[in-house]
Amino acid sequence: MASLMLTLRSIGVSHRCCPRFPLSRITSSTFREFATNLSPPSKAVVYEQQGPPDQVTRVIDLPPVELKANDVCVKMLAAPINPSDVNRIEGVYPVKPIAPAIGGHEGVGEVYSVGSGVCNLSVGDWVIPSPPSFGTWQTYIVKEETVWHKIDKDVPMEYAATVNVNPLTALRMLEDFVKLNPGDTIIQNGATSIVGQCVIQLARMQGVHSVNIIRDRVGSEEAKGKLKNLGADEVYTESQLEVKNIKSLLGDLPEPVLGFNCVGGSAASLVLKLLRQGGTMVTYGGMSRKPVTVPTSAFIFKDLALRGFWLQKWTNSEKAKDCIPMIDHILTLVKNGKLKYGMELVPFEDFSTALDKALGKSGSHPKQAWKQLCYIHINRRIPTSGNVLMA
Repeated sequence: MASLMLTLRSIGVSHRCCPRFPLSRITSSTFREFATNLSPPSKAVVYEQQGPPDQVTRVIDLPPVELKANDVCVKMLAAPINPSDVNRIEGVYPVKPIAPAIGGHEGVGEVYSVGSGVCNLSVGDWVIPSPPSFGTWQTYIVKEETVWHKIDKDVPMEYAATVNVNPLTALRMLEDFVKLNPGDTIIQNGATSIVGQCVIQLARMQGVHSVNIIRDRVGSEEAKGKLKNLGADEVYTESQLEVKNIKSLLGDLPEPVLGFNCVGGSAASLVLKLLRQGGTMVTYGGMSRKPVTVPTSAFIFKDLALRGFWLQKWTNSEKAKDCIPMIDHILTLVKNGKLKYGMELVPFEDFSTALDKALGKSGSHPKQAWKQLCYIHINRRIPTSGNVLMA
C-alpha cells in the first residue's frame, strides 16, 4: 500500500490526500478550508502489478487533490483502451510504468478548475494531454497547465479522445518514409483497425490509391464494403491473396511503393509480395505475435526496405513540437467530415465490460470491423439503450 500511495502521489495525489486516508475522515471544515483549491474526489482504474488486465485492474476511489498555482483540474470525458494500454498493463510494452499505476495515456477532458497562476486555460475548455503520457482512466486529473492542449469543443468527443495515437500514427507513416505522389499506391494489412481506416482516408486525400488486407472471418464482406465507402480502392481477405499470380489482383493500379504492417507473420508476407521493386514496408504493430519473415529474394532481387515506426519515440524526439499543429489538422478534418472511424462508447462504471470487449472476450465476434476497440465514456450521460456504436 505504501508503494501504491507513492505512485499515485506522483500522478497528482498530494501527501494530504493519499489513498489510505479515508474520505469519511475529511471533515466539512476541511472541505471549506480548501474548497477553492481542491479537486473533487475521483475514481480511477489502477493496476498494482503487471499481468492480465482483466485480473490485475480494479476501480478505486481517490480523495481530492490540492491544486497548486500552475495546476489545472480536468474532468475527463472519455478515454480509449488502446492495444498499447493493454500491453503496458501486461508488462510487455517497451515502456513499463512502475506499478501500481493508473491506466490509459490519451483522452479528452473539460477544465473543471484552475490554479491562480494559470493564464491560457479557463473553466469549460476542452483539453487533451499532449503528448499522451499519463493515466487517463480516472474521472478527474490534476496536472500542470503545460501538460494540456486546448481543442475545439465542436469536435465530437470520441474523436478528441482518440486523436493522439492512431490518426497521428497514420499521418506520420504516410509522410515519413516514402515521398508519395498522386497516383501512387500503398498497401496495408490490419485495414479495419483505426490506423488502417485513417490511412485509407488520408491517402485518398493525397490522390494515393490503397490496397487493403483484412482477416478471413464472419462479416468480412461487410467490412470490405465499409472500407470501400471510406475510399479504399481494393480490399482482399488474406486467403484471396494466396494465389500464384498475386499481382494480377491489382488490376490497373500501380504496384505499391509503400506498405504498412501491423500484424506480422503471413499477413506481413502478403504485403511484401505486392510491393514493387525498391518498395518499403513499415511495421508498426505485431497483432499476431508472429515474426516478420522475409525471403532472401525480396532483398536481392526486389531491393525491398524494411522499416519500423513507434509513435512514442517520434513524440519524444525533437519533432514533438510539431505534434500540436498535426493534431489540430486531424481534428479539423474530423470536424469537416473528412475523417471518420468506428468506435464504441462504454460508461466508466462498466469498465470491466469495456475491457472484455477490448480483449476480445465479449460476444461471439467481439473484434468485428468497426468494433476494434472500446472507449470509456467517463463523465457524460449514456442513453439507456446501452453502448453507442459510432458509425
